[in-house]
Amino acid sequence: MRFFRPRTPTSAADAQSRLSRDVLVLGVIAFFVMVGFGVVVPVLPVYVRSFGVGNLEIGAVVSAFALMRFVASPFCGRLIDWAGERTILAAGIGIVALSSGLAGIAQNYPQLLLLRGAGGIGSAMFTVSAMTLLLGSTAPGIRGRAIGFYQGGFLLGGMAGPALGGLLATISLTAPFFFYAGTLAIAGVLGLLLLSPGYRNAPADASGTPAPRVPFRTVLADPRFRAACLANFAQGWTSFGVRNALIPVLVVEVLRGPSSWTGVAFAVAAVAQTLALAPAARFVDTVGRRPAIIGACLLAAVTIFAVPFAPNIVVLTVLLCVYGVASAFLGTAPAAAVGDAAGAGGGRPVAVFSMFSDFGAIIGPLAAGLLADSVSYPVAFGVGALFFLATSAVALRMPRETRAVRPA
Repeated sequence: MRFFRPRTPTSAADAQSRLSRDVLVLGVIAFFVMVGFGVVVPVLPVYVRSFGVGNLEIGAVVSAFALMRFVASPFCGRLIDWAGERTILAAGIGIVALSSGLAGIAQNYPQLLLLRGAGGIGSAMFTVSAMTLLLGSTAPGIRGRAIGFYQGGFLLGGMAGPALGGLLATISLTAPFFFYAGTLAIAGVLGLLLLSPGYRNAPADASGTPAPRVPFRTVLADPRFRAACLANFAQGWTSFGVRNALIPVLVVEVLRGPSSWTGVAFAVAAVAQTLALAPAARFVDTVGRRPAIIGACLLAAVTIFAVPFAPNIVVLTVLLCVYGVASAFLGTAPAAAVGDAAGAGGGRPVAVFSMFSDFGAIIGPLAAGLLADSVSYPVAFGVGALFFLATSAVALRMPRETRAVRPA
């Protein structure tokens, strides 16, 4: 994947066709954060169980992280306006690192629950500040590529993490938590040393003209922002509520396969999503955000609806790969649309955008599980498909891009 050209810019327009140092650093930070997170995820339920608790308490620890992310997000925008993106990013990573290290020496279940909740607060600070800095440090014409590079760091780290987690778990159930704290420490130091202090007035075009600060009320009324938020909610609901929560059960109970099939299918789909990131980012920048959101949501809706009807693991894996391709577009186009709508609007629009995904991730697993138990798997998957269809309908109101967002 080539996201930038190693050549010296000769003009302001040429300089803005390359990814900035901040974007490259954020991609590396994302990798270290996700490697550590991926290490912890496989062992977390087993570690919680070691405190002598049941499945409800295990679920509470997982939900506490997402819930506190959601609760903390509204405050992150104001913190960024007060202290700057770099400071809040490093502080957020530091909170997650400290809480993760302490979780490894937790003496009882309540301590572990509180520490995971504190980690959610730090995660919200990191996520909102990183995306605010990313959007503020890139010109509109390369915003899709910048987001794609950043998302690529997360995906690569997410693929490497679980394998390392399995190895560390053979040493001790607490080892992954200390490893996570270490990778976060590296990410935090990189952020403090290499990132710019922040972007209050990002260049609006190749001439370097400062972009005016867009009032938050204006951003909320922008159809681009509304479509992006709904797309983020649909992704949070479907990826966490349907894909991650129900497909492992579907493989075992419906396809009558071993649980290892799920890991293989998810791994192959992650590779497909990673390979699709660069083409998706270029499409978002050259063709436009609107067609990317509409097309990806339609593709995701059809794919996720078809999943419960898959006759075997091969078909299921193919469907998950197609969904991964759609997710590559949905990981770049909505965020780029937020940047277009918010301009130099600060961290509040990004915080609201992030909250939609967190809200979907919180209620998605509960609602999908309830629908699967009380009605059927097709209905549970169908609700997720409906959210994608609704997003496509809302995205039709986005302004049409009359030309490529950036020159080819």
